[in-house]
Amino acid sequence: MIKITGTHINYYFHCKRHLWLFANSIGMEQTSELVAIGKFISESTYERKKHELQFENEDFHFAIDFFDRRTNTIHEIKKTNKFEELHIWQVKFYIYQLKKIGIKNVKGIIDYPKLKRVYNVALSLDDEKQLEQAFQDILLIIQQPQPPKVIRKPFCKKCSYYELCYV
Repeated sequence: MIKITGTHINYYFHCKRHLWLFANSIGMEQTSELVAIGKFISESTYERKKHELQFENEDFHFAIDFFDRRTNTIHEIKKTNKFEELHIWQVKFYIYQLKKIGIKNVKGIIDYPKLKRVYNVALSLDDEKQLEQAFQDILLIIQQPQPPKVIRKPFCKKCSYYELCYV
């Protein structure tokens, strides 16, 4: 059984090929310096507040960097806002999942510590519909026998899967 994660959501909105490779256990992130830097920033920022929460059910698994229980606010920590739209969808996915398990009035904040900037995230009914469609699409994509075609975008050059796609 495939459990959709925040990473699946991120890759779905970024690159369907990346999604397929990741979901089919072809991992390249462990060799990426950019991924390592992002992980370090996430682990070393807001250490006193660090309360990573893990959630899992039969369909989904996700970990939230920090959840403020007093205000029902999700904090997701990111290195840069270069792919902010992907980060937003990832946080919307977390809000959606917490709402589904009965946590009310959940808000989201994306923290960019290097930029000293935050971005507030809310979930609309249209967003919920788009996420539900994304869940269906993700399952279809990752069950295909072969990965989707290479998308040839400028950001591909810094992707941890670059060599797999282009060499």
